[in-house]
Order: sequence, then structure tokens, then C-alpha cells
Amino acid sequence: MKTYIVIPAYNEEKKIAHVIRDLRSHNYSDIVVVDDGSTDKTFGIAKKEKAIVIHHLMNMGYGGASITGMEYAFRHGADIAVAFDADGQHDVSDIDKVIRPIIKREADIVIGSRTSNINNMPWVRRIGNKGLTFLTLLMFGVRTVDSQSGFRAIYKDAWHKMHLKSNGFEYASEMIKEIGRNNIKFKEVPIHVIYSEYSMSKGQSILGGFKTFFGMLKRRLLN
Repeated sequence: MKTYIVIPAYNEEKKIAHVIRDLRSHNYSDIVVVDDGSTDKTFGIAKKEKAIVIHHLMNMGYGGASITGMEYAFRHGADIAVAFDADGQHDVSDIDKVIRPIIKREADIVIGSRTSNINNMPWVRRIGNKGLTFLTLLMFGVRTVDSQSGFRAIYKDAWHKMHLKSNGFEYASEMIKEIGRNNIKFKEVPIHVIYSEYSMSKGQSILGGFKTFFGMLKRRLLN
């Protein structure tokens, strides 16, 4: 199965070259970087590293960048698209683990669960993740271990069943809602996460967690 790697990136000039090179060293050649309106050199560096680079003229948010990258991948022949963070916190060697259940037809969406090293997750992230995962269960009726993980593999048929519209981090929970609505077969597998001072400066803050919650609530009320 043809696999594309989709990387939403906003002001990631410090890490994007390393992430692309690491992917290439593991023989992943179809790499799509969505430069989400960055104001630094993310676009130029990703182009220099010969990734496929899509440029948003303005910052659309994590969800908007993810949707752009996924749509590109599936329009250009991907059977599987893997969402991968640009900040270096994901381990490339885990990609095989998240795509294997799809290749074996055991699942159509696979979420990389960060619970294997949950004790290394900063407590603010741990509490926020548990809270949003619980709220996702209450709102959408789908039980997950790590609903907010950005490391996901998606099979083409599953992607075309979903109707994702969220621009922000609530995109992760909206996908869980769509999994339940469409009865999509999914699985969670443990992954290793590399927490660093840099990666901790990215992602959701506490305020971002509240915004995600209200975004989820809005989706629940409108659907």
C-alpha cells in the first residue's frame, strides 16, 4: 500500500529539516509538508529538503493544515496517510506500528496512543489529555485511550467517509466523532513520544485546551 506522510507545520524552521531527513532515512519518500502560514523559514527549508510543500497564505490552524495535507495525499494516490508532527516529538520507527493494522485490514484508522510513556508526559498535558478524552467519550460515545494524539494513520476509504471541518485542535476529537458516526473500524497502538523543551513549547496550552473543549461542544450542538 502506498503511504504518504502528512506534516502540518507552523513556524517549525528549527526542526522541519531533521524530521524530513529522519523520515527519508527510514525510506519514506512521499512526504507532504503543509506550511500553515508560517512567518519563519519553514517553507524554504522544507522545499530545500525536497518534500512536497503546500503553503497556506494565512494560518488555518492544526485541523485546517491536516485536512489540506490529507486531501492532497489521497488525491495523489495514497492508500494510507499518516499524520506526523513537525516538532520532532514523534518517533519515525513507530510509523510501521500504526500502519500495520491497516495493511493487515484489522482497522481503517489507527491512533498512536501516548500511554506507553504516560509518566513522562508533563502533568499539565496529562490532565488535559485525560479530560478531553473523557469529554470526547461523553459527547460522541466513542471510547478511546488517547483521543488527542496527533499521530494517526488513515485508510483512504475511511477518509472519504468522514466530513471534517475543524480548523483547530478540536480536529482530533471531530475525527473520533466521525469514527462513531460512520462506524469506522479503528484501533489504538502504543507509541513512544519524545518530550523536549522545544516540543513542549508547541501544541496545546491550558487555554488551548479550553478552546478545544468549546470547539467540541459547538460541534456537538450543531450536529
